Amino acid sequence: METIILDAKSLKLTFSKENGALVGMEAGETGWVIHRREELGLSWRLLVPVSEELRDNPVYGEKQTLSSWERTEDGLRFVWDGVESERAGRLSIKIVVEVRVEGEQAVWYTRVENQSPYIVESVYSPYVGDLTHPEGCDWFKGFIYSYATAREWDIYPTFSTHEGDHSTDFPTKFPQGSAEAGAPCSPYFLMHDRAQGLYVGAKAHTADLVVWHLELRPGYDSAIDARVPNQDEIAGKPVHIRFAPVHMCYLQPGESQDLTPIALQAYVGDWQKGIDIYKAWRDTWTYSSDGPDWIRDPHSWLQLHINSPEDELRLRFTELPKVAAECARYGVKAIQLVGWNDGGQDQGNPSHDPDPRLGTFEELKNAIAECQKLGVKVILFAKFTWADRALEWFRKELIDCAIKDPYGDYYQHPGYEYQTPAQLLDINTKRLIPMCFGSEKYMEVCRKEFKKLVDLGADGMLFDECLHHSPAHVCFDTSHGHKYGWPVYKNDREFIKMLRKTEGLSKDFLFAGEACYDWEMEEYELSYFRSRNKAHIPCSRYMRPHAQLMTAVSGFNDRNMINQCLMYRYVISYEPYNFKGWLHDYPDTVAYGARMDALRTEYRKYLWDGEYRDTCGAKVITLSGKVHHPYARFEAQDGESALVICNYEDAPICVTAELEKGCLSRYRTVDEDTWHPSAGGICIPPRSAVLVL
Repeated sequence: METIILDAKSLKLTFSKENGALVGMEAGETGWVIHRREELGLSWRLLVPVSEELRDNPVYGEKQTLSSWERTEDGLRFVWDGVESERAGRLSIKIVVEVRVEGEQAVWYTRVENQSPYIVESVYSPYVGDLTHPEGCDWFKGFIYSYATAREWDIYPTFSTHEGDHSTDFPTKFPQGSAEAGAPCSPYFLMHDRAQGLYVGAKAHTADLVVWHLELRPGYDSAIDARVPNQDEIAGKPVHIRFAPVHMCYLQPGESQDLTPIALQAYVGDWQKGIDIYKAWRDTWTYSSDGPDWIRDPHSWLQLHINSPEDELRLRFTELPKVAAECARYGVKAIQLVGWNDGGQDQGNPSHDPDPRLGTFEELKNAIAECQKLGVKVILFAKFTWADRALEWFRKELIDCAIKDPYGDYYQHPGYEYQTPAQLLDINTKRLIPMCFGSEKYMEVCRKEFKKLVDLGADGMLFDECLHHSPAHVCFDTSHGHKYGWPVYKNDREFIKMLRKTEGLSKDFLFAGEACYDWEMEEYELSYFRSRNKAHIPCSRYMRPHAQLMTAVSGFNDRNMINQCLMYRYVISYEPYNFKGWLHDYPDTVAYGARMDALRTEYRKYLWDGEYRDTCGAKVITLSGKVHHPYARFEAQDGESALVICNYEDAPICVTAELEKGCLSRYRTVDEDTWHPSAGGICIPPRSAVLVL
């Protein structure tokens, strides 16, 4: 096979001169052979449905003959002028792929010019045909952002499929659920072992849908434990793993499109090094929204739910100042009020009228003003993603604004169950319909509904489930004024920019959201999520070291969640009885939270204003010589470091800690003011955290 070599510094790439396939890939620094066998090389793949009766018409790039190739100033350019499809013969579709060297990266720029009579639905590009784990590693995983944390996909020695056996020919991984739906929500994907990895990421801040895809061929060695065959062949068939970013482009006949550029870069280190690559690119074009002054200091919130679709009617608006008075006594700065809207939480969407059974509009407005006089902010829970299917408003009017599938039907979210057996058994659950943010008619509805929050005098809103449009990814209703197959995440940031223009909006109004994906943090000033997991990966914190991120604390002696808040610089959201209680309901949690907030206020130089570095630049080792988890390093602006080390367990532990630069001399717990020398070891009581300086 005649080949062409491209040196992209972190990667050495080899391509076929005959069909343009990527037939070899090697990490420049470590020599890791990422693509091993030439005969398994791939270039790209299309799906071009012929009709609803014949959808599966693939075009395999490796079966095409190159029209031309050339070296360019910064890379290689491949052209296929017409393609041969599997079920519709020759198609007038031109593919141009440029692989450019940009710094340490190889970046794929793919252009599709569709002069065929059919829609080009999806494009796999780049396409790696023989993804190979580093030699000698004991595991190899994918790493993907998901709901403020990250999920790891097993690739080797096991390969856990995301799809049922009925769905695919081979064990296959596609994003599971809306929280990891690919770019723009998850704009990068890492594949790594303990020591090195391959970064794959979008290289343009477009909202076009790109999802990450892995496939094990021909299948498992042992299906019962999802084991990857540990040899090159099984049953006479090559064992290999394919990987591709899949672009869902829905390119119409006569249209051309430059797909989202995709960057590949090898790196040495753990997942943090991979994210550093993403951050370096993102910081060239993005910005962070700072928000009002009051959220920039250490503080805590109370989340309070006062009604649901099953009609608990827990608290009248006129009683809200009593809650605020208690918050003021405990030093809690803000209340997130949930279920105040007509019908309660997750009913009546997108209406933001106050529930008349809880009081009048004026009573809520006056109650908010009284809370503010006590020094407590009121943030109103809001929801614009969906409409309640049961509403006449939806059935007669808003249905026109719903996201539609290719058959003209609306998508449907299953909704959320509340309180009663009928709902917990999913018998009378309110179904939610994702609404199209590309519809100007629906945007006008949202403007009017948001104005109600402004007129109530709220200090801000928390847009629940702003992170997705589940279960929809694209909208096919062109009557909304957008293209066929329009990516529904495209206006997520524009939506908040639109609301900022609302008449009467205070400059100190807080725009907060649930588990905002990284690009949304351009417009959202605080992101709320739930992170109660000992194995929680602080992915959002590492991507945005100084962003205001808030997590739920619901246990009645929830020291570990308070410790997690200290370690990951999370704002506390107090939530007794699953955010249906008052602060006095769990005094131990509130008291410990107050001590933690006092500690990070005193040492905010590190713990609040310093840069969060996760475990980078420090080591924490148990007395038995094992790496301890979890811990985090903060770096102050003057270069000094501090560590927070947590002990989540019910028995005391002793560890040693060291920095790559500088030394550590003393430590103290959250509970006490006494400092201890760290030279002889750091002793951490059960369910405690220490600050080490």
